[in-house]
Amino acid sequence: MKVVVTGANRGIGLELVRQLAARGDHVEACARTPDAAPELAALAGDHVRVHPLDVRDAASVRALAGALGDTAIDIVFNVAGVYGGSRQSLRQMAEDLELGDVTSTLDVNATGALRVTVALLPHLRRGAAKKLVHVTSGMGSITDNTSGGYYAYRMSKAALNMMSRSLAVDLRPEGIASVVINPGWVQTDMGGASAPTPVDESVRGILRVIDGATLADSGEFLNWKGNRYPW
Repeated sequence: MKVVVTGANRGIGLELVRQLAARGDHVEACARTPDAAPELAALAGDHVRVHPLDVRDAASVRALAGALGDTAIDIVFNVAGVYGGSRQSLRQMAEDLELGDVTSTLDVNATGALRVTVALLPHLRRGAAKKLVHVTSGMGSITDNTSGGYYAYRMSKAALNMMSRSLAVDLRPEGIASVVINPGWVQTDMGGASAPTPVDESVRGILRVIDGATLADSGEFLNWKGNRYPW
């Protein structure tokens, strides 16, 4: 298969590239600053091609689409994301009414994924598997929010979830599936060392779920353990 992975410089994105390449898939791995991603650079070769990509920048996204040429893409993994900064409590936001972190987080986590998706649809239409996979978070679940806070991150992931549902509706006639998947609380730079799930275990679960997903799963909120997550 031919797969695109954004946010491939670290964490879940990097591990996706590693595991996909190891099983023989061809990966178009995207990172905002590839020169600062030595672990990704070490994976480049017959199965991995590295591209610069800033999901906030429309010109950068168009450049990626251009670099892919007429390549048929089977799966797009929208992984690129940010946590939303340190000022995400209600008290902190009341002191800083510019709410800049919310806007910038939405631009990366939700709008950025949509930019990439729209730009790569021509490539995905030529593929065989025809799957859009957006890495979300349990913190984007409205049902699961019993602790509040984390406004920028929660809002951005909830927006990503709604984007995926709309894509599922609009693209179903073309046989293209769109899902969001919760990777769990993972031991990455974002998740921290105290997270319970090693990144390789999470990614193995993600790939197992996505490999088995069909058009019947399009529009769903999947979980890396193989079940559905509450909206």
